[in-house]
Amino acid sequence: MTRTLAQKVWDQHIIAHESDGPDLLHIDFHLIHEVSTPQAFDGLRLAGRKVRRPDLTLATEDHNVPTLNITAPIADPISRLQIEALRKNVEEFGIKIFKLGDAGQGIVHIIGPELGITQPGMTIVCGDSHTATHGAFGALAFGIGTSQVEHVLATQTLPQAKPKMMAVTVNGSLPHGVTAKDLVLNLIAHAGIGGGQGYIVEYRGQAIEELSMEGRMTVCNMSIEWGAKAGLIAPDQKTFDYLEGRKFAPQGDDWPLAVESWKALATDEGAVYDKEIILDASTMSPFVTWGTNPGQGVPLSGVVPSPNDFTDEGEQQAALKALAYMDLTAGEPMRDIEVDAVFIGSCTNGRLEDLRAAAAILEGRHIAANTRLLVVPGSVRVRLEAESEGLDKVFIAAGGEWRGAGCSMCLGMNPDQLAPGERCASTSNRNFEGRQGQGGRTHLVSPAVAAATAVMGRLAAPADLAR
Repeated sequence: MTRTLAQKVWDQHIIAHESDGPDLLHIDFHLIHEVSTPQAFDGLRLAGRKVRRPDLTLATEDHNVPTLNITAPIADPISRLQIEALRKNVEEFGIKIFKLGDAGQGIVHIIGPELGITQPGMTIVCGDSHTATHGAFGALAFGIGTSQVEHVLATQTLPQAKPKMMAVTVNGSLPHGVTAKDLVLNLIAHAGIGGGQGYIVEYRGQAIEELSMEGRMTVCNMSIEWGAKAGLIAPDQKTFDYLEGRKFAPQGDDWPLAVESWKALATDEGAVYDKEIILDASTMSPFVTWGTNPGQGVPLSGVVPSPNDFTDEGEQQAALKALAYMDLTAGEPMRDIEVDAVFIGSCTNGRLEDLRAAAAILEGRHIAANTRLLVVPGSVRVRLEAESEGLDKVFIAAGGEWRGAGCSMCLGMNPDQLAPGERCASTSNRNFEGRQGQGGRTHLVSPAVAAATAVMGRLAAPADLAR
């Protein structure tokens, strides 16, 4: 029987199967952080249970951590309480943790791949919706709720109903200046924020194959933004080259054996998907959101749409509400929209490749007056590598702020927030109302567009700087 990549990984992890119920899956690795775990550990205590496989769980501090003065006590009482609770819990249950200031600390979905923990064919879960990031390696990775976090801690298993399978085939090559972030924003606008609901998605096609591993992680990261359970990309030589030599990757004689098993994960010829979306990469351009969900986006060369442009009444009402919140006018050119802040970072675009792309645009330039630029590496390792290349000096010389590692302004859980009414071009993954701070307005963009926007003080692409 021919099977897809996702079907193969799923089948390899079934411990128990019932024809009229969910499958019980073995979970290869469990990533945790300070936000989704307190109740789970309390549940273990109440039940008198231990963590089944503490060696298959790793903790890091990311959502609530400050990115300035990281050696000082955490000022915000709620953030401090959550960090202290995580440290207490992992010490009690024997789980490895990367604390604020440790060399391994960083955003959970960035440190997994950079350590080589994330590998093809694995099942990976975390109490965070953007766990799909790890699917860039051919892993079946998805976010789980607090009760499920407790279940995995206690049993290293998880009951799951098997979703349907979808292929997203992106033919052709991306034009110069168009990035993985533009690709996935284009896809979400095309499919809608519910277009992937009920599916595990496999991304494939020439444009996907041509992406770097960092670009593939960006695409898979935002699978949840259009409703998908998970997003995967078949492992190939780029995957193997990225993983080889990393701390937790197979070593010595185990390496070639692992590669051979990973190659066998590719979707079989003739395997059938429940649905397929086909896109042409050559038609894509820099993309930006205008509204309050990731599907409300248009090409940067376009204009703010009118509610009347939508035929569905629900979409019309959503557009009307979004325009009011974002303080935008239908027909307004996207390039005329001025911003107060630019954020470069997050688990979507906080990797070294993203920082390099932004620095290449900012080098020798200065950000616009009255525009704030915040650059936050996704991990301590990314920060150290960036500093070794002098990228921090480029950002600082351009007038930007260079920070410590963490989720930062991606979400309003730490000091890095927008003030009410402030508008931000952000490389993060969500533009919901108040996502970056109460009353803040967010436009999702790529690192390249973010850097150009910082220079111009309004939404812009790198090509605009030469005009």
